[in-house]
Amino acid sequence: MNRILLQIVAVGIWLAVIFAASALPAGEPAEMREARNQMVDSEIVAAGVKDARVIQAMRDTPRHEFVPTAQRRFAYFDMALPIGNGQTISSPFVVAYMTEQLRPRPTDRVLEIGTGSGYQAAVLSPLVRDVYTIEIVEPLARKAAKAIEHLGYANVHVKMGDGYEGWPEHAPFDKIIVTCSPEHVPRALFDQLVEGGQMIIPVGERYDQTLYRLTKRDGKLETEKLMPILFVPMTGEAEDQRRVLPDPAHPQLVNGSFEEFLEENDETANAKKPANDAPAKRPSGWYYQRQLDVVRAPLQSPLGDHYAKFSNKHPGRMSQALQGFGVDGRRVRRIEVSLSLKARNIRPGQNQTQQPALMIAFYDHNREMLGAEYMGPWRGTFDWQREMVFFNVPRHAREAILRIGLLGATGELWVDNVVVKAVK
Repeated sequence: MNRILLQIVAVGIWLAVIFAASALPAGEPAEMREARNQMVDSEIVAAGVKDARVIQAMRDTPRHEFVPTAQRRFAYFDMALPIGNGQTISSPFVVAYMTEQLRPRPTDRVLEIGTGSGYQAAVLSPLVRDVYTIEIVEPLARKAAKAIEHLGYANVHVKMGDGYEGWPEHAPFDKIIVTCSPEHVPRALFDQLVEGGQMIIPVGERYDQTLYRLTKRDGKLETEKLMPILFVPMTGEAEDQRRVLPDPAHPQLVNGSFEEFLEENDETANAKKPANDAPAKRPSGWYYQRQLDVVRAPLQSPLGDHYAKFSNKHPGRMSQALQGFGVDGRRVRRIEVSLSLKARNIRPGQNQTQQPALMIAFYDHNREMLGAEYMGPWRGTFDWQREMVFFNVPRHAREAILRIGLLGATGELWVDNVVVKAVK
C-alpha cells in the first residue's frame, strides 16, 4: 500500500522498515515511540491540535497495539486502517481532533459509541474519570476489551451492544463521542447527556457527513458544525432507519465544483487562515482538507464562481482534500474521471513520488484496499485545462476514496469541476 499512496511516502519510507508485518515483541522499542512522536509532531500538532493534555495522550497511546498484525507497519501513518468485520480504526489526526473538540475534563464520565479497536477509548482514558464504550460487532468488542485490559486502562468499560440505545444503566454522561455516522442523532443519546453536556458526532449521508459539536441546553441541542468528515456508518437500528442510501451503480462526487460550503463566511473571514491549514470557507463534501483555499473568482472559474486552490511551500507537507463514494465493481466496470486544473511553479517534494495527482483507491466490503489508480502528475506552470481519464474498477470494489492535491509537492494547483461517473 505504501508504494501506491503518495501520502504514505510523505511521512517517511523508513517507517515501513521499522514496522515489519510480523508480530511485535513484548515491550516497546525506542523506534516505536520515536515514530509515534514524529507522527504527532508532523500530523497532529502541525495540523492545529493545541490541547497539551490531548497531545500527550496521543504520544503515550500505543496505536500499534490496536491494529491487526498485518497493518502494524502502517500504525504511525496518519491514515485509517481496516481492523476486520468491515470496520476501520480512525486516523490519528481525527482521533486527536475529536478528542480535543470533546473538551475532556478529569471529572468527566464519557460514553463512546463505536469502540472499534479500542484506540479512541484508550486515548480518552488518562483525560477523563471513566469511559463507557459500546461496540455492536461482537468479535471487535472482544478484541478491544482484551487489548484494553492487557494495556491496563482500568477506567475503560467495554460493552457489546447497539450504541443507538446508549448505555442507560450508567447514564447520564458528561460527554458523548460517536465514532460512526448515523443519518440523525439518536434520541437515546440526547436523553443520556447531562444538561450542559456535549456530544461530538458525525451526522449525514453515507459519503457526505459533517462533524458536529452538540451542547444540551434547556432540554434542546445547540449545534456547531466543525468540519466535513467520513466515518463508517452506524449499524444496527441507526442503519435500519437510514432514508438516504448511496447508489453504487451510479458513482458520483458531492460538490465537485466547490460551490457549496459547510459554513458561509464573508470574504474577510475567508482571508484569515486557520491554524490547522483548513480553509476558513470549507467546501462541503470534502474532508481531510489541508492547505486548501476556496477562491471566489466568477470571471476566472471554469464552472460557477469558485474553485479550490492547493498551495505548499515546504516539500513533503500535505496539501490535499479527500472524498469517498460508493461504487460496485459487479455493476460498474469503468469510471470516467475529469477535472479542470491550472498550475503555477509546481515542483516535486522531497522525492519524485511527491507530486500533484488525483488518486482513487478502491476498497472491498471489508474496507480492505484493492488497489489505486491516478491521473497526473502535473508539473511547472500552465493555464486552465480540462483533463479526463478512464479507470478500471476492481470487481470486488464496493467503495472508493478520491484524493487530490499537491501531495507533498510545492507550488500552487487550482482545481475545479471534478466529475466521476460510470462508463456504460
